[in-house]
Amino acid sequence: MYKHFCVIALLLLSICKCGGQHVAFDGDKAYQYLIEQCDIGYRNPGSPGHTAAIGYYHSFLTPLADTLIQQSFDQPIPRDSVTFTLTNIIAGFNPTAGNPLLIGAHWDTRPRAEYDPEPSKRSQPILGANDGASGVAVLMHLAELLAQHAPPRTVYLVLFDGEDYGYPGSLEYYCMGSEYFAKNLPVPKPAEAIILDMIGDKDLNIPIERQSYQSHPELVKKIWAIAQKRNYTEFQNRFGDYIHDDHIMLIQHAGIPSIDIIDFHYPNRYQNYWHTSMDTPDKCSPRSLEVVGRVLQDYIYSVKGVK
Repeated sequence: MYKHFCVIALLLLSICKCGGQHVAFDGDKAYQYLIEQCDIGYRNPGSPGHTAAIGYYHSFLTPLADTLIQQSFDQPIPRDSVTFTLTNIIAGFNPTAGNPLLIGAHWDTRPRAEYDPEPSKRSQPILGANDGASGVAVLMHLAELLAQHAPPRTVYLVLFDGEDYGYPGSLEYYCMGSEYFAKNLPVPKPAEAIILDMIGDKDLNIPIERQSYQSHPELVKKIWAIAQKRNYTEFQNRFGDYIHDDHIMLIQHAGIPSIDIIDFHYPNRYQNYWHTSMDTPDKCSPRSLEVVGRVLQDYIYSVKGVK
């Protein structure tokens, strides 16, 4: 009996290591990582939480990734007479496979809640459960799954800093981490990129961001087809707005075909939690994280490298 048990155990281990059934993306697990990020506190540049978050991400990703790069740089903000040290974190998986895919999300949070209904809160930072933690939570759980089952192509999971510092009415001081990354690529140029932003909303509705379709229509079609096959109606077959997000920096400064998966109307067109103190974990859903995570997981394992 013991001998037979050992043989079966070895066979199961072999299946797991050699391309057997993947462990499905778990929305509850990703949601826990969303909460853990918010438990750190505000993560806007220059804050104690910003420094603590870097350590948190580094400790989490180090045992999982094949390669881990911290890309730090000094970013002056003349308007506020400050200079921040910003840090992008790049976790690489199967780096020799080729045909690299970048999946990114910003991890920083906004330093001011200018759209809060309470004027007294508009100069205070936001917690950024959806706008900051949600995309990164998906990346963190994807990192666990990629560590368990190597992807068939090179995958870079990139946590961008400095996306959400800017002021209304100007594009300056937004997407600073992705701009620096695109101008100073620390890894071989990705073949394509997917950006995640604001994808934790309980009322998740993801239209096709227009610049994404112009940059990489084939990738948009593939991602939305996967969602349709899974009967995920959260991915809507309609065009939304043009969104200035990290994908724009990758397109403009590195020539990387890129798309943005984003639900900009949070929670909907009639209410707003975006850039307010109400962007908290209770407004987010494990189901939403799971929908996005499983679509990405399907796509990652559907495209091979160039070996």
